[in-house]
Amino acid sequence: MAEGAGLLAELRSSIARYVVLPNDEALTAVTLWVAASHIQPVLQHAPRMAIVGPTKKCGKSRLLDILAETVNRPMITVNTSPAVIFRIIGMEPPTLLVDEADTIFGAKVAEKNEELRGLLNAGHQRNRPAWRITGPDHEPTAFPTFAMAALAGIGDLPDTIMDRAIVIRMQRRRKGEEIADFRVPRDSRALNDLREQLTAWLTPLTEQAAEMTPAMPVADRAADTWEPLVLVADLAGGDWPALARTACVAMTAHEAGQDEEASLKTRLLRDIRRAFADAGNPAAMRSRDLLAALCQDAEAPWADYSSTGLNAHHLSNLLRDFGIRPVNIRFPDGTQAKGYPSSRFTDAWDRYCPEPEPERSVETTPPHHPGPSPTTPRSPTPPRSPSTVPAPVPVPSTVAVPPPGSTPGPARRR
Repeated sequence: MAEGAGLLAELRSSIARYVVLPNDEALTAVTLWVAASHIQPVLQHAPRMAIVGPTKKCGKSRLLDILAETVNRPMITVNTSPAVIFRIIGMEPPTLLVDEADTIFGAKVAEKNEELRGLLNAGHQRNRPAWRITGPDHEPTAFPTFAMAALAGIGDLPDTIMDRAIVIRMQRRRKGEEIADFRVPRDSRALNDLREQLTAWLTPLTEQAAEMTPAMPVADRAADTWEPLVLVADLAGGDWPALARTACVAMTAHEAGQDEEASLKTRLLRDIRRAFADAGNPAAMRSRDLLAALCQDAEAPWADYSSTGLNAHHLSNLLRDFGIRPVNIRFPDGTQAKGYPSSRFTDAWDRYCPEPEPERSVETTPPHHPGPSPTTPRSPTPPRSPSTVPAPVPVPSTVAVPPPGSTPGPARRR
């Protein structure tokens, strides 16, 4: 349907106007999740959306703000109780939007909120009521739990929730990634108009949607979670069926094997940048040299990371979420070893631990010393790896490091 495809495209553009999503697949998923909330009464599964980031200031709350203006029957809260949710969810459920979810499921308070976690797990599938004794006669009463929910917080949510969720891994904006400021009085009207248009488009299609069983590119619980999004894409037509399935495959694969050590990873990025700087900013460092530099810092956690300290396997796992992996490197002395080119870290450094802006100083010339003020010498700029690393040596998966004459070589440790 041309109407649905165009409406989803407009919704996608509106979301991208205010929020930088990690990739196009995530933007597609958020768009379709919003639309799916408008056909909840006929869905068999209510996908959760886990909006997580390694640190604050990644845009998680802003994304919830946009969802609150576009989903069907939003209920937004920074904290809640199972009793409240039991009484709000009914035959026509709201869309739950929970901010600061890390304060609910953090290590210190998780045990106190096991009932809420069980409720969110049960509500992923229709016909999973919670039974409670109510009233003066102590009658057993079934409370519906089925409702779509988006939860935002720092770090991963409990595994059982993540397993039932479309996971949006937010990142800090880089320089140049511009978005529009969002102000509710000024901007909510246009988003609310989109919500009304989604309702007008999808409400007449609910019976058709109830009979549809879209072909899924994944299986088991991942298929249950993504089916409502793919279903909406099939109703819309155009490019959306292909976009939905591409996002489903890519994001499901990415979530396989994710871990929860976000704050530790940010510390690791900073310490690795310091290790490169201490070694003279080489184009690459051997894994063993990098590990030695990290573990030598008495104030860092790496020497005590395990019984034997941080090793190459641990390092690779911690950097995996940033898309950084060790490669075979041929160093200027002719040896070949596993290591890390500095260029692999540039994007992660810019996003999670950018260098502070240098302060501008105003230089003046004292009256008794006429003439121009002396020129402040510029600090040397570290070489940029893409321009200094020559064409790869014909060794599979091997990066060649330039000889000392062109760029600094790796620090040699004994």
